[in-house]
Amino acid sequence: MNNTARRPKITVSADGKGLVSQAGGLLLAEALRVTGLGRGLSAGLARWRAPRAVHDPGKILSDLVMTLALGGDCLADVAVLRAGPELAGPVASDPVVSRLISALAAEGPRALRAVRQARAAARERAWALAGDRAPGADGSLIPVDIDATIVLAHSEKEKAAPTWKKTYGFHPLAAFADHGAGAGGEALAILLRAGNAGSNTASEHVEVARLALAQLPRRARRQVLIRTDSGGGTHEFLAWLASPGRRLHYSVGMTLTEEMQEAILALPDRVWEPAYDAGGQVRPGAWVAELTGLLDLGGWPAGMRVIVRKERPHPGAQLRFTDINGHRFTAFATGTRRGQLADLELRHRRRARCEDRIRNAKDTGLRNLPLQGFDQNQLWCELVAMASELTAWMQMLALEGPARAWEPKRLRLRLFSAAGRLVRGGRRLRLRLSATWPWAPQLTAAITRLHAYAPG
Repeated sequence: MNNTARRPKITVSADGKGLVSQAGGLLLAEALRVTGLGRGLSAGLARWRAPRAVHDPGKILSDLVMTLALGGDCLADVAVLRAGPELAGPVASDPVVSRLISALAAEGPRALRAVRQARAAARERAWALAGDRAPGADGSLIPVDIDATIVLAHSEKEKAAPTWKKTYGFHPLAAFADHGAGAGGEALAILLRAGNAGSNTASEHVEVARLALAQLPRRARRQVLIRTDSGGGTHEFLAWLASPGRRLHYSVGMTLTEEMQEAILALPDRVWEPAYDAGGQVRPGAWVAELTGLLDLGGWPAGMRVIVRKERPHPGAQLRFTDINGHRFTAFATGTRRGQLADLELRHRRRARCEDRIRNAKDTGLRNLPLQGFDQNQLWCELVAMASELTAWMQMLALEGPARAWEPKRLRLRLFSAAGRLVRGGRRLRLRLSATWPWAPQLTAAITRLHAYAPG
């Protein structure tokens, strides 16, 4: 049976006027406006603007942030915005952008400090505008997840080195604020490290935690729950977290030791309680118990508890040498004194959402560090963090329902990539979207919400 459907031949010409691609990027431009991130960058980087310079350094960085949020992965991709000056404003040339990145990287900590101060101020305003949508607005804890990842390098970049996975590149350590179920998260800090950096280096965990806390509004810093995998389970890092002056909550993975294994074997069956699945329901074949009273915790923070989870591996799973009697065990330490063991274990296990945050950051420019110098690539990581948080703020302030949890790829496909036509009339500039675009009503509603906010 032959297919009788025919489609007309389409001829192409590059003579359209008033058309803009990536029209949904207006969402990001409006998020820059209402949070004040763009103005904060301009004020913080004013010292790096030459007297006769045409382009403002803060505007250049804002353009790069938007470029990464739209899917760019190198400095030259800012050309996407340069093609639509009606939406993005004047955009600097590639040489100007490159020179600014080199100049800021040469300043090192001084330039990073200015950028981070602008980010923190914009975050405080974004969370204030979000009201009860903001993390911790109901008084609950704000999870801050710390984890490392591998970023491959395919050339001899500064401080690129062999990694523990037998690859070559970098091993950054990052911290993300989790917005909870039904929403995403935002990057607080990305600390670039050489590829051979350790997974459990306490000093670097402390540094990235400090950077993350400095990004949070002051009123929220006593509601923070620091979560890490076993890479954070060191004496030094836990002592820092448990310091009374910081008033931090923590839930940190622990490596199973021989002492823990002996304690697990000594536990009677009656002390094991059913564990929960991701939805908070009892999960068959999984249990939790507390080991605190069976361990010598001298040298660890006072009040630290050790909780262990036991589960039957799923069919086909390969057992590890730490598995005991056919069960898989994982342990974590926490200073929280109240609550059901199953609830505390589920709270800790939800740090797995950090893997989603890392994956999304890699979709927003972190997959490849495009510059040669280490300080340049650290600045690139700062741009990635800003693109991540700008997207999260836009979702928190403008989107409703499931769209608040959409990942970058879906946002780009459905919202950012929408095309439109710019029409002038009545001294106003109007963006007209296609009436057949399925997500046009959602996009227009989101932009209207952002328009309603006063500038930051």
